[in-house]
Amino acid sequence: MYIMSKKQIKNGYSYNKNGWKYISVKGSPKERGYAYGYLCANDFKEIQKTLKFLMLETYGMEWKYFIDEISRDFKEITKVNFKELYEEMKGIVDGCNDNDCLTTIDEIIAWNFYCSIPYWYSRKSVSNISKEGGAKDKCSAFMAVGNDWTKTGNIVCAHNSFCDFIDGQFSNIILDLNPEEGHRFIMQTSPCWIWSGTDFFVTSKGIIGTETTFGGFLPYEKRYPIGYRIRQAMQYGNTLDEYCEILLKENSGDYANSWLFGDTNSNEILRIELGLKYHNIERTKNGFFIGFNAPYDERIRNLEIVNSGFYDIRRHQGARMVRLGDLMDENKGKLDVEIAKQIISDHYDVYLLKDDNPCSRTVCSHYDLDAREYMSDPSRPKPFSPHGAVDGIVCDTEMAKKMGFIARFGNSCGRPFIKDDFCKKHKQYNNYSPYLKDRPSEPWTEFICETTNVSRNKNPNKKKFKLTKKSGLRTNKTKKHMLRM
Repeated sequence: MYIMSKKQIKNGYSYNKNGWKYISVKGSPKERGYAYGYLCANDFKEIQKTLKFLMLETYGMEWKYFIDEISRDFKEITKVNFKELYEEMKGIVDGCNDNDCLTTIDEIIAWNFYCSIPYWYSRKSVSNISKEGGAKDKCSAFMAVGNDWTKTGNIVCAHNSFCDFIDGQFSNIILDLNPEEGHRFIMQTSPCWIWSGTDFFVTSKGIIGTETTFGGFLPYEKRYPIGYRIRQAMQYGNTLDEYCEILLKENSGDYANSWLFGDTNSNEILRIELGLKYHNIERTKNGFFIGFNAPYDERIRNLEIVNSGFYDIRRHQGARMVRLGDLMDENKGKLDVEIAKQIISDHYDVYLLKDDNPCSRTVCSHYDLDAREYMSDPSRPKPFSPHGAVDGIVCDTEMAKKMGFIARFGNSCGRPFIKDDFCKKHKQYNNYSPYLKDRPSEPWTEFICETTNVSRNKNPNKKKFKLTKKSGLRTNKTKKHMLRM
């Protein structure tokens, strides 16, 4: 275990621990934003250099193009409809600039829109080419509750982010944000993001949240970005219903996914499969939900997604749907944080029936080790792609009530990634070498907010949004393939 000395600044501090950078900030939007930007200025410098390479490599367009166009589309929306977040981002800009990292409000808005770019750009692109069959697929997750499923009957959940190493390597920030208004929260994120992006968070209201994206998702309409909507839910959402209301309000279809939420107060969990025109909500106090990059909802899967991989165990969606379901059944009534660590680190290959075959199909995903010789869809990620699980996080009700979770950076299983060894073996990725970082094996590490007292916050339950009179929420508690009870 390696811990650097704490860096202190007014309204915030940070320290490094086992591959993670823990940042705690508090105060008004400008105050906490300034502390946040100042404390991760050096990290954002690296991101700026990487984005200059990555955006041109991925889209054929320079990062400046995205800064200008995203600002043109969303700066005014941010200023008018999300004033608090705009002020926080202005604080981030000032903090970065004062710590020798030059940036602008336009760049920080664009960077916070990063996960939505593939959806938005599909409507902006002159080529209209949908790369890799639609939006990329990311992450594995589960959330369980009830005496039939977990050891204590309370909530247990786990998540890992599998993504391109070149950007996923920056998602090593644990941000504890204590605002003057609303709920305090702790989340995994990337430097200068005002939302998680990966997503994993716990709030002082007792809500645990995570998600997995839908691969191949295509539709998009310009409304409120997902980063703003989920941040509003984290800070001001009091119930699972309110989370759904906030996510559905002015939904753009960007970063479409299965959101998993748990309320430690009511001991209930909820999954909302959120497409653009379609969504489905399920909830239970005795069951589980899994996330594997494809929706159960037939409308989303058939009308808004191409190449979902739902039934194909040669691909990671179908394979992980089967494996995560099997792991839930195998551990029924025993699920706790230790078993959650094992599940999110699992390497069983359901296609080849191998116990230890880390590859693109396993829960702890390793595209970088996969020759992809069994792929049914050649447009999906290529052989030995620098892509896969870059972390693992587990949590239960007991930890959430202390505002904490246990996290591992690198791979969920702890397998190291050494960029020189990888690029030497797979020379087609040599141009990535200057931007990739080593991720050595790290231990599971617990993070808990130093104090969970939010009584000093003004109006912690104050809503910064207006809920509709009729939610229009579609709830389904009966589909057995969606929920086991």
